[in-house]
Amino acid sequence: MSLISLVVTLIVVGVLLWLVNTYLPMDGKIKKILNIVVVICVVVWLLYVFGIINHSGDIRVPQVR
Repeated sequence: MSLISLVVTLIVVGVLLWLVNTYLPMDGKIKKILNIVVVICVVVWLLYVFGIINHSGDIRVPQVR
């Protein structure tokens, strides 16, 4: 995945989350839970994209030399 598509995806997710938080009437607790779930999903997705976590669930720690 190229860096441009990564940045565009993060911007789209951010704008969609902002639109949901701004224009959909919800209780504050539900918005907080939604924000936490989206952030966790984005972090896990980024870990997959950068190869730190693979699809079998193994965590690969990069070696510093």
